[in-house]
Formats: sequence, structure tokens, C-alpha cells
Amino acid sequence: MKNRIVLLAAALLFASVLKAQQPPPPGGMRLSPEERLKRATERLGKELALKPDQKQKLTAAFKDFFASMEKLRGDGPPPPPPPPGKKEDVDKLVAARDKKLKTILTATQFKKYQQIEKEMRMRRPGGPPDGRGGPPQGPPPPPRQ
Repeated sequence: MKNRIVLLAAALLFASVLKAQQPPPPGGMRLSPEERLKRATERLGKELALKPDQKQKLTAAFKDFFASMEKLRGDGPPPPPPPPGKKEDVDKLVAARDKKLKTILTATQFKKYQQIEKEMRMRRPGGPPDGRGGPPQGPPPPPRQ
């Protein structure tokens, strides 16, 4: 009888550990545009050593970008396969944002910004280094024998 109780307790403990390690559901931890704006401006302000007028213009550019992205995404998380044309719409928004930033930042700052952005995309869990989802980039693994 004692053995059964110990086994049951061990199984419950093991199950609770497994449950705690599961990743959050997709889209479950999405930040609001205001939170993303705050994070982006704080990080870029520190790393790029922005002047006050640059910071103000950068904040406005990112605010417009995040608002446009929110409209594009809608209320919920995007469906697994993106609808046709959605990637192109996002690419257009990114290009417009980067065009604005190029006029705000110096050439050195913009180059550093591009490095920071690439690093931030690489941190996204469960995706390839470009941060856009889809299959991992690179050659396919060799076939198993």
C-alpha cells in the first residue's frame, strides 16, 4: 500500500513538472503596442545614444509602425499559414519605418540599429533567425538510414 501511494505521489509530481514546462499558447503573450513601443524606445535610446529630438522622432516613427501592425494583425493571433499578401504588407510597413529611421538616425546609428533589430529577431523562440516563422532556413538534414 505504501508503495502505491509513493508511486502515485511521484507520478503527480512528474506530471505537474511537465505541465509547468509547456510553452505558452501561440499569441498568448502578445504585448500591446504601447508595451512594444516602450521596450523599443528604451533599448534603442540606450544603445544608440539618441539626442532628445532624435528620440522624439524615433518614438513617433515606432508608434506609427506598431499601430499599423496592430491594424494588420487584427484582434487575435494570425492563423498558422498567413493569408496571401500579408507578408508583403508587413514588409511594406517595415520598409516605411526603416525609411523614416534613416532620416532620423546618423549612418552609424542606423547601421547599429539594423544589428540590434537582427539580434532581437533571433531571440524569438520557436522560429528561424529572421523571426518571420515558417520552416528553418538552411540545407535539409541528411536522410536517415
